[in-house]
Amino acid sequence: MRKKIILIFAAVFLLLVAGLASAMEPVKNKTGNAADKRAANFTLSDLNGQKVSLSDFKDKPVILFFWTTWCPYCRKELKILNSKHQELVKEGLQVLAIDAGESVSKVEAAVKNYNLNFSVLLDKDGSVVDLYNVLGVPTYVFIGKDGSIRFQGHSFPEDEYRDLISE
Repeated sequence: MRKKIILIFAAVFLLLVAGLASAMEPVKNKTGNAADKRAANFTLSDLNGQKVSLSDFKDKPVILFFWTTWCPYCRKELKILNSKHQELVKEGLQVLAIDAGESVSKVEAAVKNYNLNFSVLLDKDGSVVDLYNVLGVPTYVFIGKDGSIRFQGHSFPEDEYRDLISE
Protein backbone atom coordinates (compact mmCIF):
# COMPACT_ATOMS: atom_id res chain seq x y z
CA MET A 1 0.00 0.00 0.00
CA ARG A 2 2.78 2.40 0.95
CA LYS A 3 4.59 1.74 -2.35
CA LYS A 4 1.43 2.59 -4.29
CA ILE A 5 1.08 5.92 -2.48
CA ILE A 6 4.73 6.75 -3.14
CA LEU A 7 4.32 5.84 -6.83
CA ILE A 8 1.20 8.00 -7.11
CA PHE A 9 2.95 10.98 -5.50
CA ALA A 10 5.98 10.46 -7.74
CA ALA A 11 3.78 10.37 -10.84
CA VAL A 12 1.92 13.53 -9.82
CA PHE A 13 5.22 15.27 -9.06
CA LEU A 14 6.66 14.34 -12.46
CA LEU A 15 3.54 15.60 -14.23
CA LEU A 16 3.74 18.90 -12.37
CA VAL A 17 7.44 19.31 -13.16
CA ALA A 18 6.84 18.50 -16.83
CA GLY A 19 3.99 21.03 -16.96
CA LEU A 20 6.10 23.76 -15.36
CA ALA A 21 9.03 23.04 -17.65
CA SER A 22 6.86 23.36 -20.75
CA ALA A 23 5.31 26.57 -19.42
CA MET A 24 8.79 28.07 -19.05
CA GLU A 25 9.88 27.29 -22.62
CA PRO A 26 10.32 30.33 -24.84
CA VAL A 27 7.28 30.99 -27.00
CA LYS A 28 8.33 30.05 -30.54
CA ASN A 29 6.81 28.51 -33.62
CA LYS A 30 8.28 25.85 -35.93
CA THR A 31 10.36 28.38 -37.86
CA GLY A 32 12.13 29.50 -34.68
CA ASN A 33 10.21 32.74 -34.30
CA ALA A 34 7.59 33.46 -31.73
CA ALA A 35 4.14 32.42 -32.74
CA ASP A 36 2.58 34.92 -35.12
CA LYS A 37 1.15 36.92 -32.28
CA ARG A 38 0.89 40.67 -32.34
CA ALA A 39 2.12 42.51 -29.28
CA ALA A 40 -0.80 44.19 -27.55
CA ASN A 41 -0.55 47.94 -27.08
CA PHE A 42 -0.61 49.36 -23.57
CA THR A 43 0.00 52.64 -21.78
CA LEU A 44 1.76 52.87 -18.42
CA SER A 45 3.34 55.66 -16.39
CA ASP A 46 7.07 55.88 -15.84
CA LEU A 47 8.63 56.97 -12.55
CA ASN A 48 8.20 60.63 -13.53
CA GLY A 49 4.48 60.20 -14.17
CA GLN A 50 4.89 60.41 -17.96
CA LYS A 51 2.63 58.15 -20.01
CA VAL A 52 4.45 55.66 -22.24
CA SER A 53 2.72 53.45 -24.81
CA LEU A 54 4.13 50.53 -26.71
CA SER A 55 2.81 52.20 -29.86
CA ASP A 56 5.30 55.05 -29.23
CA PHE A 57 7.96 52.66 -30.55
CA LYS A 58 6.30 51.65 -33.80
CA ASP A 59 8.75 50.16 -36.31
CA LYS A 60 11.38 49.62 -33.58
CA PRO A 61 12.28 46.38 -31.85
CA VAL A 62 11.36 46.47 -28.15
CA ILE A 63 12.31 44.39 -25.13
CA LEU A 64 9.73 44.26 -22.37
CA PHE A 65 11.21 43.08 -19.09
CA PHE A 66 8.69 42.18 -16.36
CA TRP A 67 10.15 42.21 -12.86
CA THR A 68 9.67 42.95 -9.16
CA THR A 69 12.01 44.36 -6.52
CA TRP A 70 11.66 41.33 -4.22
CA CYS A 71 12.61 38.71 -6.83
CA PRO A 72 16.26 37.54 -6.60
CA TYR A 73 16.24 36.27 -10.20
CA CYS A 74 14.91 39.65 -11.35
CA ARG A 75 17.82 41.40 -9.63
CA LYS A 76 20.25 39.13 -11.49
CA GLU A 77 18.55 39.79 -14.83
CA LEU A 78 18.38 43.55 -14.12
CA LYS A 79 22.17 43.56 -13.78
CA ILE A 80 22.56 41.66 -17.05
CA LEU A 81 20.12 43.95 -18.86
CA ASN A 82 21.75 47.06 -17.44
CA SER A 83 25.21 45.90 -18.54
CA LYS A 84 23.91 45.24 -22.07
CA HIS A 85 21.81 48.38 -22.34
CA GLN A 86 24.28 50.52 -24.32
CA GLU A 87 24.87 47.69 -26.80
CA LEU A 88 21.13 47.13 -27.19
CA VAL A 89 20.50 50.83 -27.83
CA LYS A 90 23.27 50.88 -30.48
CA GLU A 91 21.48 48.00 -32.18
CA GLY A 92 18.23 49.99 -32.24
CA LEU A 93 16.41 48.25 -29.41
CA GLN A 94 14.18 50.00 -26.91
CA VAL A 95 14.17 48.52 -23.40
CA LEU A 96 11.10 48.93 -21.19
CA ALA A 97 11.31 47.43 -17.71
CA ILE A 98 7.82 46.89 -16.31
CA ASP A 99 7.51 46.54 -12.56
CA ALA A 100 4.63 44.29 -11.60
CA GLY A 101 2.40 45.88 -8.98
CA GLU A 102 4.74 47.59 -6.53
CA SER A 103 4.78 51.05 -5.02
CA VAL A 104 6.62 53.93 -6.65
CA SER A 105 8.93 54.29 -3.63
CA LYS A 106 10.07 50.64 -3.77
CA VAL A 107 10.71 50.84 -7.50
CA GLU A 108 12.53 54.18 -7.22
CA ALA A 109 14.80 52.74 -4.53
CA ALA A 110 15.63 49.72 -6.71
CA VAL A 111 16.30 51.90 -9.77
CA LYS A 112 18.64 54.06 -7.71
CA ASN A 113 20.32 51.05 -6.08
CA TYR A 114 20.98 49.33 -9.42
CA ASN A 115 21.68 52.58 -11.29
CA LEU A 116 19.37 51.47 -14.10
CA ASN A 117 19.88 53.12 -17.48
CA PHE A 118 16.58 52.23 -19.14
CA SER A 119 12.92 53.20 -18.86
CA VAL A 120 11.03 51.76 -15.92
CA LEU A 121 7.25 51.61 -16.13
CA LEU A 122 4.75 50.87 -13.37
CA ASP A 123 2.08 48.24 -13.88
CA LYS A 124 0.31 49.02 -10.61
CA ASP A 125 -2.79 46.94 -11.26
CA GLY A 126 -1.13 44.08 -13.15
CA SER A 127 -3.13 44.73 -16.33
CA VAL A 128 -0.11 44.51 -18.66
CA VAL A 129 1.17 41.43 -16.81
CA ASP A 130 -2.21 39.84 -17.59
CA LEU A 131 -2.23 41.16 -21.15
CA TYR A 132 1.07 39.38 -21.86
CA ASN A 133 0.21 36.23 -19.88
CA VAL A 134 3.23 36.62 -17.64
CA LEU A 135 3.38 33.52 -15.44
CA GLY A 136 6.26 34.61 -13.27
CA VAL A 137 9.08 37.07 -13.03
CA PRO A 138 11.50 37.74 -14.49
CA THR A 139 10.00 37.52 -17.96
CA TYR A 140 11.40 38.94 -21.19
CA VAL A 141 9.23 39.65 -24.22
CA PHE A 142 11.03 40.54 -27.44
CA ILE A 143 8.90 42.40 -29.98
CA GLY A 144 10.08 42.75 -33.57
CA LYS A 145 9.87 45.87 -35.74
CA ASP A 146 6.70 44.45 -37.25
CA GLY A 147 5.01 44.35 -33.83
CA SER A 148 5.04 40.57 -33.46
CA ILE A 149 6.21 38.77 -30.35
CA ARG A 150 9.44 36.99 -31.26
CA PHE A 151 10.41 35.55 -27.89
CA GLN A 152 9.03 35.17 -24.39
CA GLY A 153 11.15 33.58 -21.68
CA HIS A 154 12.60 33.92 -18.21
CA SER A 155 16.22 34.70 -19.04
CA PHE A 156 18.01 36.91 -21.54
CA PRO A 157 18.46 34.96 -24.81
CA GLU A 158 22.21 35.58 -25.12
CA ASP A 159 22.91 33.56 -28.23
CA GLU A 160 19.83 34.41 -30.23
CA TYR A 161 18.70 37.92 -29.39
CA ARG A 162 20.30 39.47 -32.49
CA ASP A 163 18.40 37.02 -34.71
CA LEU A 164 15.19 37.94 -32.91
CA ILE A 165 15.52 41.61 -33.79
CA SER A 166 17.08 41.37 -37.26
CA GLU A 167 14.03 39.93 -38.99
